[in-house]
Amino acid sequence: DTMRRVVRQSKFRHVFGQAVKNDQCYDDIRVSRVTWDSSFCAVNPRFVAIIVDASGGGAFLVLPLHKVSAAGMLLLRFPAGLCCHPGVSVGIRKAGESFLSFPFQVWQIPENGLTLSLTEPVVVLEGHSKRVGIVAWHPTARNVLLSAGCDNAIIIWNVGTGEALINLDDMHVDMIYNVSWNRNGSLICTASKDKKVRVIDPRKQEIVAEKEKTHEGARPMRAIFLADGNIFTTGFSRMSERQLALWNPKNMEEPIALHEMDTSNGVLLPFYDPDTNIIYLCGKGDSSIRYFEITDESPYVHYLNTFSSKEPQRGMGFMPKRGLDVNKCEIARFFKLHERKCEPIIMTVPRKSDLFQDDLYPDTAGPEAALEAEEWFEGKNADPLLISLKHGYIPGKNRDLKVVKKNILDNKPAGNKKSDLINAPKKAADASN
Repeated sequence: DTMRRVVRQSKFRHVFGQAVKNDQCYDDIRVSRVTWDSSFCAVNPRFVAIIVDASGGGAFLVLPLHKVSAAGMLLLRFPAGLCCHPGVSVGIRKAGESFLSFPFQVWQIPENGLTLSLTEPVVVLEGHSKRVGIVAWHPTARNVLLSAGCDNAIIIWNVGTGEALINLDDMHVDMIYNVSWNRNGSLICTASKDKKVRVIDPRKQEIVAEKEKTHEGARPMRAIFLADGNIFTTGFSRMSERQLALWNPKNMEEPIALHEMDTSNGVLLPFYDPDTNIIYLCGKGDSSIRYFEITDESPYVHYLNTFSSKEPQRGMGFMPKRGLDVNKCEIARFFKLHERKCEPIIMTVPRKSDLFQDDLYPDTAGPEAALEAEEWFEGKNADPLLISLKHGYIPGKNRDLKVVKKNILDNKPAGNKKSDLINAPKKAADASN
């Protein structure tokens, strides 16, 4: 009986990680050599996007998932004068599955991927005074996008109108390391260089909770919301050990749980699956992925296992649940960046049966928005619209992002005319035909 108390029952204790064979890796890719704590990679059920080294300024590569060679290198290139800074963020939106990059460009990828390199974004968003390193689509409202820059400001945009609707520019006194929306997008949490984690109500423009010295060490932290509203953080102790912690934003005096890990110095990037409550930690420069299950029983953060490999990771992409193969009991898929290639890593829970395993696949967040941008800005909240994966997920037809600019300022720079913006997706589509 004592033994049973020690070995916790969990169907995820035997998650099995495996890298795909070489011929299924994306090769000939020159991954960006910049030292920046972003993941350098974004994935959705159609495409993988990777920030690359390219002559003549910033670019990122967009490959259809099934096209494993990057030969020909079809890129999104940032127009001259808008050369992206090294830590450019790549984010992928759910509805319509568009990609986006900054400084302030949203791009529409044609249905079948790129047949020509794109140089025309759908919309250029202007508002930050310094470069931007973080972008995050709202989890449930259409066309609502958050950006955070080196000006320590967070701006929330309605991409459908090109407007900056909320500007949180006086809440952070130091560099923002990351920003995370909660499950219904009513709150955000941020981790900052001043060692504080802040919980912010963006529409009321107020800080509703904060924790000083979340982790005592000086190296970068991360903070993400979990589905139950708690916050998970990674950081460093005063002795430079890597730590992970769990917090209740209603009382941030003491963590619910705090674990020391090791003394490696790579920032721990957390990837979270709300359906299984598993967090995967990928250290920048590590060659392993560790994973933990979060439950409401002590010790709350339960170590499950480690996937180990020989090569260190330069960056990492994480496939949303609806892009996984449910017939193979796949519960996570990573896109690990090496110097010259991107290697998918498949995580499965081995099962003997061929039937759909509904305990592994509760209904998951689908690609459709639950709210329009205007409804969210007016104060409405909605949980994600869920879909069943019982018969797999078939991506629907892209909803092209149509930008109808509100004419607030008539002194917009040349090339940013209303007609250009509205026709940009059409131009991209024409170019691809």
